[in-house]
Amino acid sequence: MTGRAGLLWALVAVFLGALAWGVFHLAPGGEAKTVRATLSAAAAISGNDTVGFARATEPRPFVEPDDHGPHPEFRTEWWYFTGNLTGSGGRPFAYQLTFFRSSLSPDPPARESEWSTNQVWMAHFAITDVEGNEHRSWEKFARGAAGLAGGEAEPFRVWVEGWSATGGNAEGVFPLRLLARDDGWELDLSLDSGKPRVAQGEAGLSRKGPEPGNASYYFSYTRMPTRGWMRVGGDRLAVDGESWLDREWSTSALGSRQVGWDWFSLQLSDGRELMYFELRRDDGSREPFNQGSLVDRDGRLRPLGPGDVSVEVTGSWTSPLDGTRYPSGWRLRVPAEGIDLALTPRIPDQEMNLSFRYWEGAVKVRGVGGDRPIEGVGFVELTGYGGG
Repeated sequence: MTGRAGLLWALVAVFLGALAWGVFHLAPGGEAKTVRATLSAAAAISGNDTVGFARATEPRPFVEPDDHGPHPEFRTEWWYFTGNLTGSGGRPFAYQLTFFRSSLSPDPPARESEWSTNQVWMAHFAITDVEGNEHRSWEKFARGAAGLAGGEAEPFRVWVEGWSATGGNAEGVFPLRLLARDDGWELDLSLDSGKPRVAQGEAGLSRKGPEPGNASYYFSYTRMPTRGWMRVGGDRLAVDGESWLDREWSTSALGSRQVGWDWFSLQLSDGRELMYFELRRDDGSREPFNQGSLVDRDGRLRPLGPGDVSVEVTGSWTSPLDGTRYPSGWRLRVPAEGIDLALTPRIPDQEMNLSFRYWEGAVKVRGVGGDRPIEGVGFVELTGYGGG
């Protein structure tokens, strides 16, 4: 998904002066219904200096296990885990756990110290209790030094304080283990690879605009069998289901006319997965670099462009924080595949009221694929509405 690096870059701009304190740990977003965010992701990453950093300019092969680890020669990258899970008795939950890395300069600092670093890390964590109609979110910041945060390829590990994704054995990176907890809410999950890795965009090069290098390297694991447990409101529950991993790194900024994005990742009951994102322009026109993919039951990928997919907003939700209106309900169609889907949020309020405010949450899917009814679950991310 494009633009997620924007979350990190604007936060870096705000918190850079406080890095000397080493670690940030902000209060949970669901704790108080007050507006916490004042930053715009798209505005923050327009026109950033890219001199000295590597650029994503042409397709390249992905390498195991190296590309699971960090790429400090690029300015930003992220490990984005989302999933829909089921507890005992069929109780539905969803989660997000994301790790962002940012290089503040192309070269490491000259000063040698345990605390010296040019790397900043951020993590977001959220759980949605569908039955309880509750969504909670938290964030952490840390410098990439003194063991506070970091990333490694072999054995695989990314972490910010006590939140982590780890993996690696003689057979490869999987299974992965996700750990996070805050304010009495917790997850401990094991993720298998499921389907093979898919390279998004043009053989893994996901272009965001016409300028050379305005792109990212992007791969996904689209259906990862997941099991483990969660602690929700004091209850410890065994859960299982399926997760999605987006892995992306880049240097370039979004274009000056791109004000936000809508991103969809769907796991369908016929064994296929669908990803699509739309970059929104300031004049409301359609962005020619919108893109996505359809993955079949055997893991084969069909790229999707803006002419292949139509997205129609069917409802809205108004944030109680300040009246910001988000889309809430969609009709998504891929006519050449006979796909016609209705997407409904599992609960309306899945707003991430963090240093950035954005909506990211679980959805239910119902519709048709060809001549057969299909269902499914997924995630939607919305930025650039109101202050986000």
